[in-house]
Amino acid sequence: MRTSPWLVFTYTVIIVIGLFIALPNVLPQSVLQRIPAWLPHDQVSLGLDLRGGSHLVLEVDEADLTKERLQSLLQDARRVLREKGIQPKAVVRSQNQIVVTLADAGQSDAAVTELRTLANPISTGLSAGKADLDVTANGATITVGFSPAGISANVDNAVQQSLEVIRQRVDQVGVAEPTIQRIGGNRVLVQLPGAQDPSRLRELLGSTAKMSFHMLAPNNQPGPGVTMMQDNEGRSYPVLDRVEISGDRLSDARVSFDPNTREPIVSFRFDSAGATRFAEITRQNVGNPFAIVLDDKVLSAPVIREPITGGSGQISGNFSADSATTLAAMLRAGALPAKLTVIEERTVGADLGADAIKMGIYSGIVGFVLVAAFIFVLYGTWGILANVALLIHTILTFSALTLVGATLTLPGIAGVVLGIGLAVDANVLINERIREETRKGRSAFAAIDTGFRRAYSTIIDGNMTALIAAAILFWFGSGPVRGFAVTMALGLIISMFTSVAFVRVAMIEITRRSKVKVLNIRPLIPFSPYDKHIQFMKARFFGVTVSALLSIASVVLFIHPGLNYGVDFRGGIQMSVKTQGAADLAKFREGLDSLGLGEITLQSFGDKNSILVRAQRQEGGEEAQTAAVTKLKAEVAKIDPSATVEGTDVIGPKVSGELASAGILSVVIASLAMLIYIWVRFEWPFAVGAIVTLVLDVTKAIGFFAITGLDFNLTAIAAILTLVGYSVNDKVVVYDRMRENMRLYKSMPLREIIDKSINETLARSLYTNATAFLALVPMAIWGGSAVSSFAIPMVFGILVAGASSIFIAAPILLFLGDWRRRHAKAAAATEAAGEIIPPEEGRSRKSAS
Repeated sequence: MRTSPWLVFTYTVIIVIGLFIALPNVLPQSVLQRIPAWLPHDQVSLGLDLRGGSHLVLEVDEADLTKERLQSLLQDARRVLREKGIQPKAVVRSQNQIVVTLADAGQSDAAVTELRTLANPISTGLSAGKADLDVTANGATITVGFSPAGISANVDNAVQQSLEVIRQRVDQVGVAEPTIQRIGGNRVLVQLPGAQDPSRLRELLGSTAKMSFHMLAPNNQPGPGVTMMQDNEGRSYPVLDRVEISGDRLSDARVSFDPNTREPIVSFRFDSAGATRFAEITRQNVGNPFAIVLDDKVLSAPVIREPITGGSGQISGNFSADSATTLAAMLRAGALPAKLTVIEERTVGADLGADAIKMGIYSGIVGFVLVAAFIFVLYGTWGILANVALLIHTILTFSALTLVGATLTLPGIAGVVLGIGLAVDANVLINERIREETRKGRSAFAAIDTGFRRAYSTIIDGNMTALIAAAILFWFGSGPVRGFAVTMALGLIISMFTSVAFVRVAMIEITRRSKVKVLNIRPLIPFSPYDKHIQFMKARFFGVTVSALLSIASVVLFIHPGLNYGVDFRGGIQMSVKTQGAADLAKFREGLDSLGLGEITLQSFGDKNSILVRAQRQEGGEEAQTAAVTKLKAEVAKIDPSATVEGTDVIGPKVSGELASAGILSVVIASLAMLIYIWVRFEWPFAVGAIVTLVLDVTKAIGFFAITGLDFNLTAIAAILTLVGYSVNDKVVVYDRMRENMRLYKSMPLREIIDKSINETLARSLYTNATAFLALVPMAIWGGSAVSSFAIPMVFGILVAGASSIFIAAPILLFLGDWRRRHAKAAAATEAAGEIIPPEEGRSRKSAS
């Protein structure tokens, strides 16, 4: 057996290129600046929790919002009066109210009644249920304006709407992972990881991006209903106030280039209703100028040469590539409901804190070393090859993350950990298969060939289920869910190269050069879980019953007392603290964690002397929040007497309702997609068993969070997603062996086949779970509070997933398989009985019926 030299050369080139791309991630900036320009310089972008970034606080412009709402109210007032036949002398906006002057004072009561229909009930706060408008009449004059509670409600709604629009603008692809939170009543906090361009960020967030299309006044004459607007070059245009079509009807906007001038332009497309309206407008106004207006500024005013029926158009102007890209991003995301003003801009440190990150790195290195040592003990000198493949896998994963420009956060690292875990699993599967073939008496090359071929099917099935899940998590999820999906998918694809292709070529070359006749992969410490005959299915009723009871208990615990939702989900208190010397984050974290206020996060803020302290929202209303603030202030003074608290704010959750819904939806759809794949690749009993077991595994993990009181935050979401991928992969490996044995032993009872399959994969299950356990235990013990919500539940989840593959998934398959066989036998017996009914009996039955 020989390997093509070109294949060896290709693999070598891939690994060397990956090494060069990943190398800048471990080099200090001083060294990076001195290496030649033709070598890669890009590094993996680290998220806010690992690196820090830009910090902006934006405030809703209340005056601008009120003006905008009054303009809309003005048009609505004219409309309702016209529809009811009430003739006003004038309907005008005067400062912060609408003044209606009637021609007939006798119609005053009717006009007030109609104008009050424009009011909306206030949904929250002390004024809930009241109207947001004040309508008062004085003879023939009626004034309409927003009440103070109505203005507050408008601001509140504007802030809520702004959160998602901002998220869409700053995270178009879905992997930037910003922090976007509400602060106080009318402010929004935006934090972006890494070194961002503040001017472009302010441009992106400071513009409402309200786009509309208007006709120009006939003969360019100003007058009532006409507003003079200017373009970027100072030219004035008399724009009719009437909006012919609004930017809400845009379905897409992209940057392209004019084929003649090569200047950047923005191409846009309307939805179906917008396209119909656009065609109607252009058909009726051929030869007339048409103004495209963005935030009261004319972008362009082309003359309509012919009807535009395709539903698309272009915006041209003196755009740079960056400004065109920014405009397209804003139009795609939609308009902000109100103008946002940047009132504060700083740089911030990592969410997790330098001390927590350092502990996480150290514990991660210890975990990697433990895994490498364990594999070496399992497979001796051949374990060195598996460890080299694992190292190459990690390097290529970071090079791929660098190339795609993904932002690496803690959920992203969870995806990397899962990818490494599945890469280890692939190595274990291959080595165990080769051991099996060697025990059957095969030669070295035959054992390698057969072992890889049989392991390949299992690895493909396991990885495909995880890849399907990753694709759906990316498509339907957002924020940290997408970050997890990207890193997990990259890890899975790379593991197919390192664990299968690279290891196969390396093993063949080593065997050929060493002239090995029989490939004995011996452990350093003798341990043989092979050829066992444990009757696992004897405990099937016990296993399923215990699992069901634990899952029911977990659901009860989820309902009451519930999960300990952290700042990410509940919001809470944000406190700015200033110290005279450099703030000791580790000391502050230790002291504040001891207060029992739930999740506490610390972040350096602006300089080394300033920190942001965030504590989760407390149960018990405003009194509980006040008491928590008092405790925090007292503890801060105790930790550092020189420290002063410069401000305290109420902050909203990082995870919006839309983000949480998208995350839940993506997990549900991913589970269904995995079920369909397993159904197609195996049979329906396998699919049902895998998904039922997955649900039981996840409910137990949720119950673990509830009973331990661990903070349920974005880190916890990463743990749940990792557990989903790990659990399904574990089931697929065991099911694959069962399917193989069903084909080999067609007359063997299903119960014996299942027991035999579990015994044959027992070594792989023990070894894989042990490696994952060793990788995470150091993080669970020494990683600190910042990563405890990931590491501790994952250690628990690994044990649950390993046990459930044997004691839950297998019994479910046995129950369904036995039921199907009984059903088939009964159907066959009925059919056979029908065929041998005597003719007389058949006639008597027919006459009786």
